[in-house]
Amino acid sequence: MAEHEVVTTDAEIEAALERAKLHDGDPLARTVEHIPALNLLIVGLSNHRRLVLPIEDLQGLGNATHKQIQNYELLGRGTGIGFPDLDVDLYVPALIEGVYGNRRWMAQLGKKGGKAKTEAKRKAAKANGAKGGRPTRAAAASA
Repeated sequence: MAEHEVVTTDAEIEAALERAKLHDGDPLARTVEHIPALNLLIVGLSNHRRLVLPIEDLQGLGNATHKQIQNYELLGRGTGIGFPDLDVDLYVPALIEGVYGNRRWMAQLGKKGGKAKTEAKRKAAKANGAKGGRPTRAAAASA
């Protein structure tokens, strides 16, 4: 046996199979469709639901072409979606939970949304101000 060879024991394999059984009922990806006109990715799930995801919110797909997105692979029985032309893999359980990338990516999305200036946001801020606005830090800490 080579000095750096990693050996997986039968006990480790059995433990992994038991952990996998806990997720037997989880939805898996079955189909992927890109709608370029709407810039959406639609993921068909094994539970007959669909995830409708904005391409610009998916880490690594924001500048991808239709051809690159259409070249996808379902990974791990549908737990992942791979885009080999882009070297991007998406984890389906995370997508279902609303996590479209790593922490840094998600923070950037939140920051971008926080800077948005829309009529709805202006009205919400005005309504919040009429109620006394955001509590001060001291008031929030004592509450």
